[in-house]
Amino acid sequence: MNNWVVYILRCKDNSLYTGVTNHMEKRLKAHNDGKGAKYTKARRPVVMVYSESAQNRSEAQKREAAIKKLSRTEKLGLIAS
Repeated sequence: MNNWVVYILRCKDNSLYTGVTNHMEKRLKAHNDGKGAKYTKARRPVVMVYSESAQNRSEAQKREAAIKKLSRTEKLGLIAS
């Protein structure tokens, strides 16, 4: 059984990046090594500031899409909660 996670990263330029993975440590390392998403490659280092578990990849991707639709203020509120 895969353990899917939806996460938010804070980039060096203080922007936020949202993604999904089933191996958080490996994915965070990939982002910081410049092998993750194109968006984070030029905004390293990144720090994980929020994560939540999902039952499967489909649910994780649905939640990722919902988070990406939030305003920055709403994302910051989610991170603070």
